[in-house]
Amino acid sequence: MSERNDYPTEPDAPHADVAVIGGSGLYALLENASEHVVDTPYGPPSDPITIAEVGGRKIAFLPRHGKDHRFPPHKIPYQANMWALRSIGVRQILAPCAVGGLRPELGTGTFVVPDQLIDRTSGRVQTYYDQGAVHLGFADPYCPTGREIVLAEATAQQLEPVSGGTMVVVEGPRFSTRAESRWFTAIGGTIVNMTGHPEAVLARELELCYTSIALVTDLDAGVEAGEGVTMDEVFRVFRENTDRLRDLLLTVVTQLPKDRACPCATALDGIPLPIQLP
Repeated sequence: MSERNDYPTEPDAPHADVAVIGGSGLYALLENASEHVVDTPYGPPSDPITIAEVGGRKIAFLPRHGKDHRFPPHKIPYQANMWALRSIGVRQILAPCAVGGLRPELGTGTFVVPDQLIDRTSGRVQTYYDQGAVHLGFADPYCPTGREIVLAEATAQQLEPVSGGTMVVVEGPRFSTRAESRWFTAIGGTIVNMTGHPEAVLARELELCYTSIALVTDLDAGVEAGEGVTMDEVFRVFRENTDRLRDLLLTVVTQLPKDRACPCATALDGIPLPIQLP
């Protein structure tokens, strides 16, 4: 089955084929960008989408929490965000995020490129398919091509990335108890986060490549003794690493293949897309 190329056809319609969804602490990425308001059947996305050219590629940027960080993790309009990006032509997404480390060797400032996910959220809408029995494969939640490129470039930039690991996604907005942190580690978790789901599965339902880039901002509460995680600490570490993360993202977006050969491009395997694009 070939990839579906239902790109915007109106001459003045916004268009991009790669997007970055910025997490906590990353509210802007592109210079000389145009701003576009995109309507969706699921309401407005977190913010208007900005688009700029980087290395000959049209890149879109969307701050996950909004530029003013007004959306807590459980209130982010995930469906609207992913729909809006696909509707302007995006097929590949890089998703940087702040995470807590569940293992002592993952010090603050470590970049992790996870390959697995455990969903511990509750009550979030995590599908576009509200009618009909549609069961989509999600054994490997992240794009293998995107992961390879991120790891190669992060290594070239001497970021010493950790290849692989399981992201445990919790409901939030509170941080974990010590017992929960120890449990997440015991069941195989590597890092813990509040936004990686349902973003990843909604991307799969839209046949989008989705690659998570996790920046460890703290050791989670159960890893070591102390006062536990604080929001100020998370933001401080993210700020200290913003330039490194931005350089990585702006390089990777130019290296993603224009013609996708990964399984993400045909993930629906004949199942109709869950949305009707304009």
